[in-house]
Amino acid sequence: MGSYLEAAREIAKEAGALLLGYFHRRVGYKLKGEFDLVTEADHASEALIVERLRSHFPGHGIVAEEGGESGSGSRHCWYIDPLDGTTNFAHGFPAFCVSIALAEDGQVVCGVIYDPLHQELFEAERGSGAWLNGRRISVSETERLEDSLLATGFPSRKRHLNVNVHFYYQVAMVSHGVRRAGSAALDLAYVACGRLDGYWEFGLNPWDMAAGILLVEEAGGKVTDMRGGPLSLRSPHVMADNGRVHEELLQL
Repeated sequence: MGSYLEAAREIAKEAGALLLGYFHRRVGYKLKGEFDLVTEADHASEALIVERLRSHFPGHGIVAEEGGESGSGSRHCWYIDPLDGTTNFAHGFPAFCVSIALAEDGQVVCGVIYDPLHQELFEAERGSGAWLNGRRISVSETERLEDSLLATGFPSRKRHLNVNVHFYYQVAMVSHGVRRAGSAALDLAYVACGRLDGYWEFGLNPWDMAAGILLVEEAGGKVTDMRGGPLSLRSPHVMADNGRVHEELLQL
């Protein structure tokens, strides 16, 4: 397993360095569909990651944000978000990352999230804990929702049809606050290291959350869907927190 995590770590760092070069040059972007932004950096990062993974693990499947699925018959499948926080990136807002995770028979077994701007590498391996730049991390010890800082996100398409603005309001009224920073992977990483006490969102893709949910679990947190049921990578909604505020958040 260590070789998988080691490869993911090095590939994420290489992709992060590539993104940083694009970020400082402020590359242009185009619209994908009506609202989704796609940058040159998205495609370049994904091409690099896919090439490296195929070189290291030619028999593994790959599910990537821009490139669809390949090798789906394998027991091993990599989930790649080459640039999580594309809208932030395109506007020069400094919150984005690379997310890479490996699932074995449908269960995520290792993952990394790399924030190149802050040179922060979050990593986890199932059964071995979660780490930030080589230091063991754990979720917060906040006991009550009213003392919690949480995060969520909103879809880029048809936002007016999404119910989450109502949840945002409800949680914001009874907590220390709710942040919406625009990167699901970073939000989950921040729950894992205790910067946030909880996170929820609707409509995430597998590559958005694969590495992040493992990080939270390995850091001692709890991850379910928003009804408290077991979470899969295809679940329509996710709730991740320190475990202490989970029931209170579910009830709300």
